[in-house]
Amino acid sequence: MKIVVIGGTGLIGKKVVARLAAQGHDVVAASPATGVNALTGEGLAQALAGAQVVVDVANSPSFEDRAVLEFFETSGRNLAAAEQAAGVRHHVALSVVGTDKLEQSGYFRAKIAQEALIRKAGIPFTIVRSTQFLEFLGGIVQSAGPGDTITLPSALIQPIASDDVADAVADAALAAPLNAIAEIAGPERFKMGDLVQRYLQATGDTRRVVADTAARYFGAELQQDTLVPAGEARLGRIRFEDWLPSQGK
Repeated sequence: MKIVVIGGTGLIGKKVVARLAAQGHDVVAASPATGVNALTGEGLAQALAGAQVVVDVANSPSFEDRAVLEFFETSGRNLAAAEQAAGVRHHVALSVVGTDKLEQSGYFRAKIAQEALIRKAGIPFTIVRSTQFLEFLGGIVQSAGPGDTITLPSALIQPIASDDVADAVADAALAAPLNAIAEIAGPERFKMGDLVQRYLQATGDTRRVVADTAARYFGAELQQDTLVPAGEARLGRIRFEDWLPSQGK
């Protein structure tokens, strides 16, 4: 089966490509680096010719409100048109658990728009909503800014390793379309501040984490359970302590 992975050279994409190729599928790693640009439309028609499944794990190069919205809306429309023309039978997209609760954030407003386009495109689909990647812990630290303390929301987090994300996305690509959302998460649930403090200690960072119910997460207010699955979810197998050595920490 021919499967095109949009964002196929990124963190998740290259792992999805490897898993699907190992199972004998004809997999195209589509990204600007390979001459396929969903934002401009360059190379899409050629890449999608004969494809049965498209997996979209691409992310915006900019998180600025206007730029990220333009990325997901434009690339989403381009993909839908190219998939219709190619007769694609299943569109799989990677999104984020809690997206619909985070409209205060420009990034998540863009993800909401992306999901809406997928539902309206008329192509059978599966939206895989993932919790934050363990690999994103450093980004959460950076978002808190400089200083000796890091102030974070007092919310729960259930981060998942990118290898577990890739497993779930590859499985979704080979399954029948759900025409619905499937959620995935890590095997452990933490308070955000507690986990980030453990991450800092493991990486030799001496800063202290302070939990504040009023602190925002990339511009959005969080409830205690905003970032964790509300119901049934597929859980990954890689725990935080098992993941750390693989990062060279």
